[in-house]
Amino acid sequence: MANSNSQSNGLIAVDKMGAKVLFLNPQTYATEVVIDGFKRTVHELLVVPEADGAPPLAYVPIFGDGIHGRNPNPQHELCVFDLHKRAHVATIDLHPYVAPHTLKLGPDGFIYITCENSAVVAVIDRKANKVVTAIDSGSTNGHRLIIAPDGQRLYTENEEDGTVSVIDLPGRKLLGKIKTPRPLAGIAISPDGRTVVAVDDAQPTLFLIDTEKGEVREEVVLKDVPKAAQIARYAPDNSIIGVTSLNSDTVSLVEPSFKEQTAIKVGSQPMDMAFRGDELFVACQGDGSVHIVDVANKRHKGSFKAGTGCESLGFF
Repeated sequence: MANSNSQSNGLIAVDKMGAKVLFLNPQTYATEVVIDGFKRTVHELLVVPEADGAPPLAYVPIFGDGIHGRNPNPQHELCVFDLHKRAHVATIDLHPYVAPHTLKLGPDGFIYITCENSAVVAVIDRKANKVVTAIDSGSTNGHRLIIAPDGQRLYTENEEDGTVSVIDLPGRKLLGKIKTPRPLAGIAISPDGRTVVAVDDAQPTLFLIDTEKGEVREEVVLKDVPKAAQIARYAPDNSIIGVTSLNSDTVSLVEPSFKEQTAIKVGSQPMDMAFRGDELFVACQGDGSVHIVDVANKRHKGSFKAGTGCESLGFF
């Protein structure tokens, strides 16, 4: 979702609270294009870089008007944006699967997306813009997902269940579930694929899961973070892990060894993040701000306004 280079052509922001998609100038951070008219509400983001002459694209799910676990009017659409044109160019109907949420690009070129209320991972053919199959996640509400670096396993974080589902990605089948001590909120994976980082939804803790043994091997307490965290994201070069706490208004920079960490105050209700060079951009849905963190020096660097309340960001 983020570009590791210090230079970029653009910045896309998903304004969940405003039900809009924004295009910002990546140097001045001024909002240049606003696209609206979406059903409530836009949620999460996948940026697919330009390749083989195809333009860079962004995919934004329409989740519904609720929140995870309480989404009485789930939607079933995935919107496609041409990042060169800065335009909404297609809509993929995911029906009968509903409440689309986190999505990732698989090594096979297909998009994998959790559909919460359907408890499946839908598989999308990007060339045809359609769902080709769905994988049972074995959950009540599959929340977020991550794909192992070698492309062999997909993991879903099942919030209320307190489990992580393990899916054979090439075989597109559920292998089993890993139990965690408490409910979950977010998920990430180490570059060697040996550790799944599951974010505790009840306490300010990270569960480190040994993927070979299929069990939690350690709990890491988030320092100076009073309440439970939300999202974990590795930097593109895997040098640091960003962890946001929506209820603590913080982002933590955690060393990959999990031995050192620094909590930094940002805006209200920080959610997802995007890395660019030595900077981390944190979208704060509670007050319409985006905060910039100097990763190398582990300090707050600045902020700017973007929409009503953005959840996700991506450079391209």
